Amino acid sequence: MFDTKKVSIEWGGQTLTLETGRVARQADGAVLATLGETVVLCAVTAAKSVKEGQDFFPLTVHYQEKFSSSGRIPGGFFKRERGATERETLVSRLIDRPLRPLFPEGFYNEINCIAQVMSYDGENEPDLLAMIAASAAMTLSGVPFMGPIGAARVGYKDGEYKLNPSDKDVAEGELDLMVAATHDAVMMVESEAKELSEDIMLGAVMFAHKASQDIIDAIIKLAEQAAKEPWELKASADLSAHKAKLKKLIGADMEAAYKLTDKQQRQTAINDARTKAREAFEDLKHANPAEYLGTLKLVKKVEAEIVRGAILKTGKRIDGRDTKTVRPISAEVHFLPRAHGSALFTRGETQTIATTTLGTRDAEQMIDGLNGLSYQHFMLHYNFPPYSVGEVGRFGAPSRRDVGHGKLAWRALHAVLPTKEEFPYTIRVTSDITESNGSSSMATVCGGSLSLMDAGVPIKRPVSGIAMGLILEGKDFAVLSDILGDEDHLGDMDFKVAGTSEGITSLQMDIKIAGITEEIMKVALAQANEGRAHILGEMAKALDQTRTELSAHAPRIESFTIDKSKIREVIGTGGKVIREIVATTGAKVDIDDEGVIKVSSSDPAQIEAAIAWIKGLVEEAEVGKVYDGKVVNIVDFGAFVNFMGGKDGLVHVSEMRNERVEKPGDVVAEGQAVKVKVLEIDPRGKVRLSMRVVDQETGAELEDTRPAREPREGGRGGDRGPRSGGGDRGPRRDGGGDRGPRRDGGGREEGRGPRRDGGDRGPRREGGTDDNAPSPSFAPAFLTGDRD
Repeated sequence: MFDTKKVSIEWGGQTLTLETGRVARQADGAVLATLGETVVLCAVTAAKSVKEGQDFFPLTVHYQEKFSSSGRIPGGFFKRERGATERETLVSRLIDRPLRPLFPEGFYNEINCIAQVMSYDGENEPDLLAMIAASAAMTLSGVPFMGPIGAARVGYKDGEYKLNPSDKDVAEGELDLMVAATHDAVMMVESEAKELSEDIMLGAVMFAHKASQDIIDAIIKLAEQAAKEPWELKASADLSAHKAKLKKLIGADMEAAYKLTDKQQRQTAINDARTKAREAFEDLKHANPAEYLGTLKLVKKVEAEIVRGAILKTGKRIDGRDTKTVRPISAEVHFLPRAHGSALFTRGETQTIATTTLGTRDAEQMIDGLNGLSYQHFMLHYNFPPYSVGEVGRFGAPSRRDVGHGKLAWRALHAVLPTKEEFPYTIRVTSDITESNGSSSMATVCGGSLSLMDAGVPIKRPVSGIAMGLILEGKDFAVLSDILGDEDHLGDMDFKVAGTSEGITSLQMDIKIAGITEEIMKVALAQANEGRAHILGEMAKALDQTRTELSAHAPRIESFTIDKSKIREVIGTGGKVIREIVATTGAKVDIDDEGVIKVSSSDPAQIEAAIAWIKGLVEEAEVGKVYDGKVVNIVDFGAFVNFMGGKDGLVHVSEMRNERVEKPGDVVAEGQAVKVKVLEIDPRGKVRLSMRVVDQETGAELEDTRPAREPREGGRGGDRGPRSGGGDRGPRRDGGGDRGPRRDGGGREEGRGPRRDGGDRGPRREGGTDDNAPSPSFAPAFLTGDRD
């Protein structure tokens, strides 16, 4: 029934298996990829025709993590997978980026690539496996894909690279780097590092490129067994005559436009030239629509040749800079008065308003993923409104691009943040792009770093970022620092590097051609290092170190640890106690399973009140110590006073004043604040308190002037002594004489009957017991000691 084909290799200490022919057989290409016990299914389908008037390549990649793959049911109200999560969006982009450049120019058939995680073992990450499965499915489908590509994840620890590190390895190491590559060159890089040098980063990329070759060979072996017949592409029309006509028609206009340094003026001039081209070929629009669209695409080629040629020949760029110069930079901090931290960062015509907001533990981002619930205390949100590029467009929920740019900046800043123990705040950085003309994500890194420092977050060092570009024609190439938007669109590479003065924290690369070599990457990294250092210098003019004080509007957090056995006393039944603390003091209180308590508020007095309350709950009372208390209940013999937050003690009526008190209510009232001294704590934990030996105004201890009670003669165990009146007891209350008959109606002789042994009672044991007396005959053996 199934014509299954399978290839397996040993890779990174695990067995990688690629299988096709058993699942999703109606797709153009489908591959089941297995690494360890992680399984990803990727299916590729392609439209057989192009929609009329379409002039772009509609490739769509969807990555989905199914909760059943890890034996979980989705949390929340909806118990099924719904819209893409942030992670799914990021992985979808990760797969799309190296695939898209490997389709031929002019191929406009719609392609759908869906990768689904079917099984997850908790060790082998499915994002890497999904990229491998997508490459294999594309190769098998027959579409004109100039692959395959391989992929590899690399870690770095103790001076050694590690292929396919686990989550634990990544957390303990210094690098998490993902690379996609063809047989000849690197296509895509995505990474987060802990301030590593350019040489180490380049070595990791090359290590990953080498490891990916095994993947490429395995996909080729599978394709030799199961690949479909490749599609036949129609020969593209010869448009060389149209291109020559366009050069003559608008070449001079384009050259003049790209000499304008102002973006808006330049865009206006370019649009005028494009309109001129459309009008010149208006007749072709109706006669041959496909050829007309192809001719309009040539306009961009004319633009590219003008810009790229000028850079390679003269070294001068669109705005007049050379290849290494960074645009003018302006940085301001404390830009927004009520924000906890803020910065306005401007580089040329790219600008962002970055803000940092500090919150408590309950503001953490909850993530429901394959590994279960987790919480993230650092968030970075990137926003790109249409006005930032002078356009009218959609405004609202973040796009895939927004999510991707925000995550890149998140990686760049994450490496320098303090630990939660060092800085127990939830941190949210937002970047609102107000102007854009080249690398707003790197502006987010710079602005975000300044806003964190302005907020008082103790980051290790400031972080700057720069976007590099590439112009490659044959063997000639030029690496561009701080690229403009037009240089990004017309260039061959978008290479973004962020880091501190000590090393790189994030590296991202996207290639629009078939790959770049190690030599080009080495030049780009070295040039980026120079640019980053310059930007750090400009940022230091605004703020060169983290503020020592938090904003007056930021919450303060005080943390301390209590014994685990006392946690329930702080929380109370059903959370009653902790809710009362929060409601009464106004401070937020968080407690974890280890007994770490964090109290937060923007008002220090509220924090102090909550801490004092909690410490009163867990602290043990000390005999002889004076405490503040509150009367909670009045009884006939005294009053119960609550002190130390959760403890009650009794102030006996005799301990209220030195003089005699008839009623406790004459001295105290419920709810009254009093000062008490602990006199005694009995073995059962009951506390005896005194008010009379404490000054109720100052809380100072008073000398006990009450004379001590005289003990009875002979002690409690002696004779009663003579009666106070000196006479007899007197008549009984009923006024009679004798005791009267017993309840059973007679004396012992008459009613009780004879003794068990039939004899007399015998003499009494005067003065106590006789240890040598014989045990009664009816006593059981375990009492008499006679066990024989």
